[in-house]
Amino acid sequence: MPELPEVEVVRAGLEPAVTGALVTGVEVIDPRSLKRHAHSRGDFEGLLRGQRITAAARRGKFLWFPLEGGDALVTHLGMSGQMLLREPGRDDRLTRIRLSIEHPDHGELWINFVDQRIFGGMAIDTVLDTADGGPGGFTGSAPAHARIPSQVAHIARDPLDPYFDEAAFRAGLARRGTGIKRALLDQTLISGIGNIYADEVLWLARLHYDRPAKLLPRARVSELLEGIRTVLRRALAEGGTSFDAQYVNVNGNSGYFAHSLNAYGQQGTPCPRCGTEIVRESFMNRGSHLCPRCQQIERQIR
Repeated sequence: MPELPEVEVVRAGLEPAVTGALVTGVEVIDPRSLKRHAHSRGDFEGLLRGQRITAAARRGKFLWFPLEGGDALVTHLGMSGQMLLREPGRDDRLTRIRLSIEHPDHGELWINFVDQRIFGGMAIDTVLDTADGGPGGFTGSAPAHARIPSQVAHIARDPLDPYFDEAAFRAGLARRGTGIKRALLDQTLISGIGNIYADEVLWLARLHYDRPAKLLPRARVSELLEGIRTVLRRALAEGGTSFDAQYVNVNGNSGYFAHSLNAYGQQGTPCPRCGTEIVRESFMNRGSHLCPRCQQIERQIR
C-alpha cells in the first residue's frame, strides 16, 4: 500500500496542475471505485462536474482536493491506486475514473484514476473544522485551511506535519499495551506509516517490532521520532518506494527508495550495520523484517 512518501509524491505532482483547475468532465468507468462515496449525498459526477479545485491536500495516506463549493474530492489509493496526469485522449489500462480538467495556465488535462485491485476509490465528502484549529493537511504552496473531510477527521497528523503533537504521541504510546510496530501502524496515533517504513524505522532505531510501546523511555521515543522523520524524508527525496508497476508518480515513473531499504524485503541479505542476516518473521498476517542481532528484544532495556 502506498504510504506517506508515495502519497506525498502524488500530491506534489498533481498540485500545480489541479490548483485553480475547473472540472469539466467526470467519467466513472467502474462504479466499484465509488464505494467510499455516500450516494445519499447525491450523484458523484453531478457533484463534481463544474467545480473548481482550490488545492491538493494530504494527511498521512489520505489525499483530497478541496472544492470551491465547500466539499472535497477525497481519494484513497488503497493497495494499487494511481493518479496519472495525461494529455486529453491518452488512456491507461485499468482506468476506473477519469476527470477532465481545464487549468488557466496548463490548459486541458486528464486525470486517470487507475486501480488494479480496486481497494482504493474516490468520494465527494463534507468537510469539518479541525479539532486543533490547525490546517487540515499539507497543501504545499496553496493556502491551507482548518478544514478536513469527514472521512479523514479520525486520522492523526503525520510526523512531518508542523502541527504534529509530540506530547499527544508520547501519551498515546504510554497507553499502548501492544508492540511498538503495531502502535506505529495505528493511523489514529500517528499517520502515514505502513509496513515498509515501520520496518525501516525500527531497524534504524534498533528496536524489535514486539517491544512493548508503553515501556519505551522518553529518550527512546525521541530517538524513534527522529528516526521516523529521517526515513520518511529520505524516501521522499528518492520519490518513494516502488517494487513493481503498481506505485508510480503522476507521470507514470517509479520511485527509487527500494534501492535504499535496509530491512524491509531484505531477508537473506547481510544487515548493513552488523552483517547478520536479515530475517522475516510473521506479523499481523504479513511480515516483519529485522536484524536478529541489532534488534534483540531482550537487550532493549534503555
